[in-house]
Amino acid sequence: MMNLNQIGIPPQAPLPPQVSPLTGPTPSPPTGGATFGNLLKGEIDKVNVLQQDAQVAAEDFAAGRRTDVEGVLYAAKKADTAFKMLLQVRNKVLEAYEEVKQMRV
Repeated sequence: MMNLNQIGIPPQAPLPPQVSPLTGPTPSPPTGGATFGNLLKGEIDKVNVLQQDAQVAAEDFAAGRRTDVEGVLYAAKKADTAFKMLLQVRNKVLEAYEEVKQMRV
């Protein structure tokens, strides 16, 4: 049998004490940065603002305070697209949750 050192492969260095071969590095707690929950809440707020803007644009157009139908349609489409994207994120989060829930420990 050939020795690994003979073919130029160095021996594996031992893992540092904070790294387990099964679980990987020990996670450190978040330090004041943006958490997933905060990011998600921010995006929900942005979608809400876009929907409110589209609603105001439609109401203004219906009341005659606005004449640019393109702007109204653009606001509505932008709000719709943002909502659909948020819905897809929600679906992916739920799928991931279901997957984790099915894991056996």
